[in-house]
Amino acid sequence: MSPNRRVLLINPRMCSLSAVRLPLSLLHLGAMLEGQYDYQLVDGNMDPDAVRTALEVLDREPHALVGITVMPGPQVAPAIAISSAIRAAYPDVPIVWGGYFPTMYPEAALNASYVDYVVRGQGEYTLLELLERLPDAGRPLGPLASATDPSCVETIQGLSWKREGEVQHNPDRHFHPPSTFPRLPYDRVGEVRPYLRPSFMGVRTAVHQGAIGCRYRCEFCGVVTMFNGVTQLDDGARIAEAMVTLRDRYGATAMQFYDNNFFDREETSVPILEAMSEVQMPWWCYARADTLANFSTRTWESIRRSRLTMAYIGAEAASDAVLKEMKKGSRVEHTYETARLCRAYGVIPEFSFVLGGPHDPEGEIEKTFEFIRHLKRIHPECEVILYFYSPTPRRQRLTAQTRETGLRLPVMEQYGPDGPPLPTTPEEWIEPRWIDYVCHQDAPWLTPQMRQRVKDFSTVLGCRFPTVQDYRTRPWGKLTLRAMASWRYATRRYTDPWELKLARRLIPLRQPQQESL
Repeated sequence: MSPNRRVLLINPRMCSLSAVRLPLSLLHLGAMLEGQYDYQLVDGNMDPDAVRTALEVLDREPHALVGITVMPGPQVAPAIAISSAIRAAYPDVPIVWGGYFPTMYPEAALNASYVDYVVRGQGEYTLLELLERLPDAGRPLGPLASATDPSCVETIQGLSWKREGEVQHNPDRHFHPPSTFPRLPYDRVGEVRPYLRPSFMGVRTAVHQGAIGCRYRCEFCGVVTMFNGVTQLDDGARIAEAMVTLRDRYGATAMQFYDNNFFDREETSVPILEAMSEVQMPWWCYARADTLANFSTRTWESIRRSRLTMAYIGAEAASDAVLKEMKKGSRVEHTYETARLCRAYGVIPEFSFVLGGPHDPEGEIEKTFEFIRHLKRIHPECEVILYFYSPTPRRQRLTAQTRETGLRLPVMEQYGPDGPPLPTTPEEWIEPRWIDYVCHQDAPWLTPQMRQRVKDFSTVLGCRFPTVQDYRTRPWGKLTLRAMASWRYATRRYTDPWELKLARRLIPLRQPQQESL
């Protein structure tokens, strides 16, 4: 096959082997390449030496390009290592970054000498069009120029690139619904079974993404930056088909849906729930409290029949004023009502909270603690995930220029009201403080006392209510921790729970916030 028809797609390492899941981003791209290009996937989460594997693939045959998916946080450093090694060994092979990190920070990505192109947002059609143009002098001309002939790439929508050291942003590409894309070629990952990891729902949990995007615009969420307030839904028949394929062909016993907002509206959710009810597999998804709180009894009965086991719900804050400031679009009463409904219909809500916004972080932290206690009284099995507030770039406002060009890039000049300026290279983004910021583990305006207060509360809460997601710890261990934490939780004495920290060394509980499902 011609070198112009070979593609290498790489998923750099970002999690431990125990948390590995199917690399859906690469599979979606691969589905578009099937029958047109000879492509290979390298998954750094499974491959202990992904750099060597990638170089060996390129050693065997020339390739048209290397595509690398990159999330902000811990995946950036492995992406740098792989890209740098490929650039050093094969300087003429174009390297393309796609995914959340380059979409949110395209200039920083392109400031690297080892990145030639950035695909912003949904990448399937942008990648295909770039591959078609590369033979027409689209190969890199050194670190300051992405193409020897810029005219061959300057009309590709959704693409950013370099011309004489200057970053060029082509107009945005419209998003396409999942139903327009081919089925995923699961066998391209090799053996599928190792990707079906155990969870509290089943011994082999698979993953799928039916819908993409979210029509809400929460200030702290990268989905807004990625999809610009767009939601595109798949239909129930295709979702059920994917579930059946993963169950019958590969042995999946449970499903985790990566949809950014699984329940968009009641009228679109009902057909999907009805289709999923025929499959009868326990499943997990993301959801919004305001949407679930307003579902009818009939729809909740459909949820029960579909075997929804857990829903990750962004409660975020303990006051309507803070929710409004975050542009969340929901109210505190929605969270309370959702907790009640979930208990009534056998669903475990996994409530996430974004603590410590730049305005009165200490006061809001304490209010949130009390809010969580109230939720625990309503639904004792509800899960609680605690994050710190992290601002994310927002699309440029619609102006005469952006209306004409169709370009609305994510923009953020500094981190928070008085925070530091944003990094300008991938190397700066892998500094520990920036990884903590983008992963919602810290913020520049938080004091050490605030951070410790949240850690201590989380320790007491986690011991008093051990997570249902922990399928490894024996019942006696959970009962021991629950008993030890009871007095602290009852008296609100969260400070320095030294005895619980010591006990957790002997009884290591699963931590969903760090280990995922």
